[in-house]
Amino acid sequence: MNSVDTPLLGLSQRLPPSNVQAEQALLGALLANNKAYERVSEFLTAEHFANPVHGRIFEAIRRRCEAGQIADPVTLRGEFEHTGVLEEVGGTAYLAQLLSAMVGIINAGDYGRVVRDAWLRRQLIDIGETVVNRAFGAEPELDGASQIEAAEQTLFNLATAGGSEGKGLTFRQALTEAIDIASKAFQNQGSVSGLDTGLRDLNKRTGGLHPSDLIILAGRPGMGKTALVTKIAFGAGKALLANARIDNPNALAKQCVAIFSLEMSADQLATRLLAEEARVSADKIRRGEISSRDFDNFVKVSREIADIPLIIDDTPAITLSALRTRCRRLQRTNGLGLVIVDYLQLMRPAAGTRPESRVLEISQITQGLKAIAKELAVPVIALSQLSRSVESRDDKRPQLSDLRESGSIEQDADMVMFIYRDEYYLQQKEPKIVAFEREDKYHEAMEKWKADMQTVYQKAELILAKQRHGPTGKIDLFFEGEFTRFADLDTVHD
Repeated sequence: MNSVDTPLLGLSQRLPPSNVQAEQALLGALLANNKAYERVSEFLTAEHFANPVHGRIFEAIRRRCEAGQIADPVTLRGEFEHTGVLEEVGGTAYLAQLLSAMVGIINAGDYGRVVRDAWLRRQLIDIGETVVNRAFGAEPELDGASQIEAAEQTLFNLATAGGSEGKGLTFRQALTEAIDIASKAFQNQGSVSGLDTGLRDLNKRTGGLHPSDLIILAGRPGMGKTALVTKIAFGAGKALLANARIDNPNALAKQCVAIFSLEMSADQLATRLLAEEARVSADKIRRGEISSRDFDNFVKVSREIADIPLIIDDTPAITLSALRTRCRRLQRTNGLGLVIVDYLQLMRPAAGTRPESRVLEISQITQGLKAIAKELAVPVIALSQLSRSVESRDDKRPQLSDLRESGSIEQDADMVMFIYRDEYYLQQKEPKIVAFEREDKYHEAMEKWKADMQTVYQKAELILAKQRHGPTGKIDLFFEGEFTRFADLDTVHD
């Protein structure tokens, strides 16, 4: 006997859950009164019926009702005769039998939910069998961890596709929520209705980070994407901690910022955050080239910021399903205020899926991140690389078309931001004396280069290329290269 089949013997001896009487009663109600269809149309489809014949009859009723036509035994008989499947659905006698099994229109919704519930249970049995078969080696390319992720992804797909009905809000409820948001912004002097980013000018332009939003932060290598997103993470973490300590100065934050760092290890990211706050070069820290005074300051600052609610997950090449599972766990155990992914192109799609192309793979990931933002009602920031086409232009400021393997990145994102520093590119254009025939021409070019460098020194641009709920435009930022630190652009910097 095949070992893969062994654990399924117990399952095969039991019939899958179904309720044929409920299916017949529901179809009878639909045929007797087409208004009953409105009570099940949102959550019921033909595949939910255990009896394939009932599924075909329901699909015919659905098609006619949605076309504004009458669906009753007479019209369905004509349709089934025309398509040659009347005998397959039991003939005229069976359609008449369904009418005798009807329930009232008021009960149609309840019977529809019974039919759908039985379908859900059958799907769960199929998923369980797949999980058991994989565990016994049916798909040897999937290790244990990958099998868990594949099972979680399948369950998530089932939950989102067929597990619940839509929850519409009345206009009154929607207005109440809108006024609550406006009231929060008013109480904060009109600046931040969402989560504080730690950057004053970004808060003013966006109102902070808002629940359910997917935010893409993109830039070429060397622009400071990670430095900027850690600044935002730190600002959001401090805001969450401050909110928790309004009534109790010693309280811990009720929500955390989850950073999924696919490129840097947790200790590297912590060192960078610490270096920014202590104003000590992270490069010198790594090489041990710091004074005892700097080290003492380093330790002092680490104690001051230890309560900032940051959770760093440095799992490399994390899959979408694993990220979703960990976010759900964090929301349940720590409370979740913000999710950050550094960066998008290093993620893998859900285990068990094999997208046909890299563009389709990235599209699945961005759609999944947007689904996580909506499901958990938290903002999600994902970093993204840009294509090399930027380098071939004279003006190297990024555009939406530069998003690497863009697919649906721009479409799924509620906000797209680009980080750009003129200083980075201008540094590479320092005049070389060998390129000039005369020394005075070299000195003239050098003086112009120095003047241009002075103009862009320690300045960065945050370009809001897309903002679904607000204006686009440019925000000027201060950038301290030694500490890879971003701040608001002022004449005096703390």
